[in-house]
Order: sequence, then C-alpha cells, then structure tokens
Amino acid sequence: MRKKTLLASALLTAAALTLTACGNGGDSAADNILEVTAEPDAKAATPLDSPFTKPDLVLTDTKGKKFDLRAETKGKPTLLYFGYTNCPDVCPLTMGNLAQAKKQLPKEDQDKLQVVLVTTDPKRDTPASLGKWLGAQDPEFIGLTGDFATIQAGARQLGIAIDPPKKNAKGKMESMHGKQVVAFSPKTDDGYVLYNGDTATIDDYAKDLPKLLTGEKP
Repeated sequence: MRKKTLLASALLTAAALTLTACGNGGDSAADNILEVTAEPDAKAATPLDSPFTKPDLVLTDTKGKKFDLRAETKGKPTLLYFGYTNCPDVCPLTMGNLAQAKKQLPKEDQDKLQVVLVTTDPKRDTPASLGKWLGAQDPEFIGLTGDFATIQAGARQLGIAIDPPKKNAKGKMESMHGKQVVAFSPKTDDGYVLYNGDTATIDDYAKDLPKLLTGEKP
C-alpha cells in the first residue's frame, strides 16, 4: 500500500510540474522549475509499477457521435493525450510526432493503434474544428470533446492536471494542461507507460510502438 501511495504521489508531482500554458514563451515559474529538474538523458518511456485504470469517459467524437472511451478502445493498443487545437507548440508537436512514428509501422499495425486526443478547450474545439485539425495530422486519429468538468475529472484519474482555459496577459485564450501521453495495454486496458509529450521524439515513439502494440514494456 505504501508503495502505491508513494508512486501516486510521485506521478501527481510530475503532473504538476508538467502543467503548462502552450505558447507561454517560457517565462513562467513552472517553466523555470522544469528547466532545473529536466533530465535530458532519461528514457522517454516511464513504465508504471501500478498502472492506471482507463478513465470512464463518454464524450463526443469528431463526427458528433457519442464515444465511450473504455468500450471503443477495449483490447486495443491506445495512446491518450489531453491538449487543444489552438495550442501553438506542445500539442501539434506531440500529435505530429505520433503521426510520423505511426507511419513507420506496417499497415496492419497502423490499423491496430488508437491515438486519442481529448481536448482541454471544449468550448472552442467543436467536433468539426477538432476533426479538421486532427485530419491534417492523421485522418485516423480520434478527437473527443465534451463537458470540461467531465474531461478534467477523467484527466485527474491519470494524474494529469488541467485548468479551465482563460485569457493570458495579452488577452489570448490559453489552456493549462499536463503534457503526458499515456499508453494503454491491449492486454489489460490499463495505462502502463507514460511519455512526456514535450520531450519524447519521433524516434522514441517509433522504437517503442511495436512493443506497445502487444502490451509489452518498452
């Protein structure tokens, strides 16, 4: 029990440290903390001793249809990320890296992989706008939107922090959110590997995807 408690505490701390406003220019206190604590030589993947249960999220997909995350991705290798389409840096970088890494898989394996983006800015990210943005990355990527409180609660179950979007000092809307990509095993449907979307590269994902497809630890 103590081991699980310590692990949960560590993950929540990591989530707090990676909470960032996309496009904030790196001037915030959180960014300064990240510079001090970053470990550039660390492995991109962090396997979890106590995996996360997949969030019980029922949202709306890019076609305007109900999407039950647990039911629709059951038994499938799934990568889950919380971000938004108006993000100028981390979110497009993360989704672009995943898209390029996916292309390196054989076609039959590409069809197995589920990449899901849950918006942290649901008021602006309508099903149509979310679908258009994701389509430019990979037409098969799944985009989900819905009630913010529901999305926030789902992210919290994974130790990922999300704040309601608000205007910054320049009057622009920005979304504060954790940058973790969570990999869910097709064997157990649990989230068992974490990636930092800000630092994981195309090569990192490409190297690990074959193992993630089968539920192995990278």
